[in-house]
Amino acid sequence: MLKDKTVGFVGAGNMGGAILRGLLQSGRVDKSQIVVSDIDAGKLSALQAGCGIQAAASNAEVVRRADIVILGVKPYHVDALLDEVAADSREGQTFVSIIAGAPVGKFSAELHPKAGVVRVMPNTPAAVLAGAAAIYAGGGVSPDALAEVVEIFEGAGRAVVVQDEALMDAVTGLSGSGPAYVFLAIEALGDAGVQLGIARKEAVLLAAQTVYGAAKMMLETGKSPAELKDMVTTPGGTTAAGLRMLEKGRFRAVLADAVDAAASRSRELCAPRKP
Repeated sequence: MLKDKTVGFVGAGNMGGAILRGLLQSGRVDKSQIVVSDIDAGKLSALQAGCGIQAAASNAEVVRRADIVILGVKPYHVDALLDEVAADSREGQTFVSIIAGAPVGKFSAELHPKAGVVRVMPNTPAAVLAGAAAIYAGGGVSPDALAEVVEIFEGAGRAVVVQDEALMDAVTGLSGSGPAYVFLAIEALGDAGVQLGIARKEAVLLAAQTVYGAAKMMLETGKSPAELKDMVTTPGGTTAAGLRMLEKGRFRAVLADAVDAAASRSRELCAPRKP
C-alpha cells in the first residue's frame, strides 16, 4: 500500500528518528521514498549518510514532496510550523502528528481543508520494531489513508486505532512515556542485583531479559497479567514475598500516578493558538 508513496518527516528527533529507522527496517518503504527535514543540520546529515534518505532544505519542501507527512517537532514549535507549511499543503495529503498534546483540530484549522489529519502517539521502541502506537483519525481521513498510517506504525511494532481523541493524552502517559518507567524499573532491578553480589553487567542483562521475556510471554500466550503473575507465584514462596513488598510500597499506585502525571502534562503542552 505504501510502495508508491513518499513519506516525509518534519523533525527527526528521538521519536521521529525512531519511527524512520523502524520503517526502513520493516522493509515497507524504500529509503528513496523518504524525505526529511530537521532544524539540526548535523542530525540530518547523519541520517542521510547512515540511512540513505533524502534531506530537504526546509519543512515546506517536505510538505511539497510528500504524500504522507509525519510531523515531529516540539509542541511549542507547532504554531510556527503551521505558519511555514500550511500554504503548501494540498488535497489528498495525510498529515500525521506525533506531537504530544496537539489535537487534530489545531492542524485541520490551518492546513488544506481536504487534507487528512491523523494524530498518533508512538514510543521510541519503534526503532527496534517493538513500538506501541495509538492512532486517532480526524474526520477527513479516508479508510485507505488510515490504513496507510496503520501500516507505517505496525511496520515498527504494534498499533491500535482509538475512536475518541480524548484518550490520546492517557495513551501519552501510558505507552508514550511508558518506556522510561520500564527503563527505570530495569535499572532498579539491576541495582538490587548488584547489592546482592551480582556483577552489574550480568545483573542488568538478567533484569532486561526478564522484562522482555515477561512481556513477550503475555503477548504471545494471550493470558492476562494476573494469570501469568499467579503462575509464577507459589503460596508462601519467594515471589509471594517480593510481591508483598511491592504492594507495601504502593507499586501499583505509584505507576498509576506516573501515568496520570504524564497525561496531565500532555494536556498542558499545546496551548490554544492565539488569534
